[in-house]
Amino acid sequence: MYKLVQENVETFFAQVETETGSGLPDFVKEEFDAFLECGILAYGFLRLRCTDCTHKKLVAFSCKRRGFRPSCGGRRMAQTAAHLVDHVIPNVPVRQWVLSLPIPLRYLFAAHPHLISPVLQVISRAISTFLIKQAGLKRRDAQTGAITLIQRFGSAANLNIHLHCLVLDGVYRMQNGVPKFCPVHTPTTEQLQGLLSQIIQRIMKALTRHGALIEEEGMTYLADMESDVALAPLQSAACTYRIALGPRAGQKVLMLRHDLEG
Repeated sequence: MYKLVQENVETFFAQVETETGSGLPDFVKEEFDAFLECGILAYGFLRLRCTDCTHKKLVAFSCKRRGFRPSCGGRRMAQTAAHLVDHVIPNVPVRQWVLSLPIPLRYLFAAHPHLISPVLQVISRAISTFLIKQAGLKRRDAQTGAITLIQRFGSAANLNIHLHCLVLDGVYRMQNGVPKFCPVHTPTTEQLQGLLSQIIQRIMKALTRHGALIEEEGMTYLADMESDVALAPLQSAACTYRIALGPRAGQKVLMLRHDLEG
């Protein structure tokens, strides 16, 4: 992948500007630049020396980005997981709730990430209220806990914004001044379907209030919101598994999958 980016990134930048009439934002170019400099001694390093055997070793600086550098992304993922387990999430049952979005909303959130915040509020309140009711309590008498990780890509490295919510599988209530955890039963399929319908309706209303969706004559569609000229066609193509630039622009990307046995 490094060689692929190194040999084609400048051509890619030039082609985007030629076909869209605008260059990519600086943060995109900086991500590529950081990737190409990551792990290269010429761009900075530490000299480590063992005090016992005097062995010396040079360790190149890493980009520490959240983009597409496998080693940096993997390290950040492992550090985040360790921090959550050791210092944040209590030793109680935790359930993962995953919310996948239709393609139009994936594109909307990619172009306008500030809209994810009100959507998260809707989802968090709906799930927490559901758990509190499952425990037979009221909102004023119980509290829940959750951490949401926003995933921006799918298994094919395509643009696929979806949400992974780590939610305590129960609620806390105060008992003699001490918080006590009350686990809840596993939700049924019918309960999940009802909750999902509720979340969908509330998300649609929230996005309509923020001007991202328009309802007319029983139809709902995306509002015409300003987007980055260069990024918009790339994001749209990435959401729909299509080639964005060049002579094959608009064609579906051929996905090959290999199943390993043994």
